Amino acid sequence: MNLWRRVFFLITLAIASSAAVAHEMTMAEMELRQLSRTEFQWQWTASGNRPAGEEMTPVWPEGCSEERENNLVRCSEAALGGKMSIKGIGKSYSAAMIKFYWLDGQSRAYTVSGSQPNLRLYAAADDDARGGPWTYLHLGIEHILLGVDHLLFVLGLLLIVGRRWMLVKTISAFTVAHSITLGAATFGIAHVAPLPLNASIALSILFLGPEIVRCWRGETSFTIRHPWVVAFAFGLLHGFGFASGLAQLGLPSEEIPLALLLFNVGVEIGQLGFVIGILMLARAFRLTEMHWPKLMERLPGYVVGTLGAFWTIQRVGMLLRSVI
Repeated sequence: MNLWRRVFFLITLAIASSAAVAHEMTMAEMELRQLSRTEFQWQWTASGNRPAGEEMTPVWPEGCSEERENNLVRCSEAALGGKMSIKGIGKSYSAAMIKFYWLDGQSRAYTVSGSQPNLRLYAAADDDARGGPWTYLHLGIEHILLGVDHLLFVLGLLLIVGRRWMLVKTISAFTVAHSITLGAATFGIAHVAPLPLNASIALSILFLGPEIVRCWRGETSFTIRHPWVVAFAFGLLHGFGFASGLAQLGLPSEEIPLALLLFNVGVEIGQLGFVIGILMLARAFRLTEMHWPKLMERLPGYVVGTLGAFWTIQRVGMLLRSVI
C-alpha cells in the first residue's frame, strides 16, 4: 500500500496544480462556411462564460486575408488550403471544434487544442482524407485527459481499491455507467442541467476523500467493500459530464451514432491510458524502492478530499447564485 501512496502523491500533486482548469465549458466552437471558391464566412457559435472571440484569434492559411468587421476571409486560388491555427487556445479554452461547410454540401469537423493549435485545411472536402467523424475519437481522448475532475475521481477509486480483480471490476462499472448516460444524454433521452451536474460531480470526489482515509486507517465501509457500486452510481453522473462536451458541438443528426461511438471509445482510451500510466509508475517505484515520509504518503487522500470540497463549495455557490 505504501507504494501506491507514493505514486498517488505525485499524481494528485500534478492534478492539484491544475485544479483551476476543472473542466466545465473549456471548449469553443467555430463555424466556417464557404461562400464562393475563394470567400469564406466564419463565426464563433459556442463558447463559455468568456466569449471565445476575446480569448482566441484565428490565423488563416497563407494567401488569405480577413475582413474582420464582416467575419469574411478572402483567399487566393488555393482557397483555404493550408495550415490554420488558433492563437490563444490553451488558456481559458482547452480545445475548439472547427466545423467547415463546403458549397457542395459536405462538411468536416476538426479539433484544435493547446497542445495542437494547428490544423490542415483543404481546398475541397474530397481532398481531406483525415477529417470526418474520426475527429470525435481524438476529442474523446482529449476530453477525459483534460477533465481534471473526472481523472481525480478515477484516482480516488484507485486509492481505495487494492486487489487487481476488484480494480478491473470497479473501472468496468465506471465505464458502463458513464457510457449509459453519455448515450442517453446525446440522444436526448435524459438531461441534467450543467450547474447541478458540475456540483454533483464535485461532490462525488469529495465523497471519496473520507473513504480513502478510512481505507488507510484499516477501517471498512460499504464503499471500501463494494467500490464498484459507488463507481457505477457516480459514473452515471460523470457520463452526463462527458455528454456536455459532445453536446456543445451541435452534432448534425446524421453523425450522432458514429460520433457518439468514437467519442466514447476516445474517452475509454484516455481513461485506460491514465490507469495504465499509474500502474506503470507504481511498478517503477517498486523496482527503485523509493521511500517517502508518512505525511507525504497520506497527502494524496487529503488532496482528493480537499479539491472535492473546494469544487463542491465553488460549484454549489455558482448554482445558488443562478437561482437567487
